[in-house]
Amino acid sequence: MEVTEENRSKGQWFVVQTLSGHENKVRDTLVRQLEISDSVPIYEVLIPMTESYEVRYGDRKKKVRKRFPGYLLIRMDLYDELGQINEQVWHQVRSVQGMLGFLGGENHPEPLTPDEVASVITAPAPAKVEFVAGQRVRINDGPFSNSEGVIQSVDCERCRVLVMVSIFNRSTPVELEFWQVESL
Repeated sequence: MEVTEENRSKGQWFVVQTLSGHENKVRDTLVRQLEISDSVPIYEVLIPMTESYEVRYGDRKKKVRKRFPGYLLIRMDLYDELGQINEQVWHQVRSVQGMLGFLGGENHPEPLTPDEVASVITAPAPAKVEFVAGQRVRINDGPFSNSEGVIQSVDCERCRVLVMVSIFNRSTPVELEFWQVESL
């Protein structure tokens, strides 16, 4: 589904609940229906995703996961000018297999506020912080591989830690990424 500049400002965002694991099927079905008949005022169907990184066997891998499993966001004109539900849109969305219902009121769903939409769409991925200052760690990558040290500070935004490593009986700060160290 291509979102044009003309359609970007139309509609309101609604949250719909789907069967868990059926988010993609519901989205694809809605998109196919819209391609067949573009007379229904549905403009965008979104599955909020988040990226995270995972270290397995020394390899850093990017993982993309659903932020809210079992939920979709749909930007559409559900209500007409008089505030009544547009039956055609209501039926189009409710009749999709795997769709459970609207969030925020079954018979009269409330749209999301612009602040709620912004927080869902643009929220950064939550950092998996497994490290704290003062914790002992082993470095498993780089020139200090197999050395042990103590975490001085943790930078969650950049996913980095400052580790104090003893080299020639002197404490030396080494900045490393989360995936380069492991807890002892």
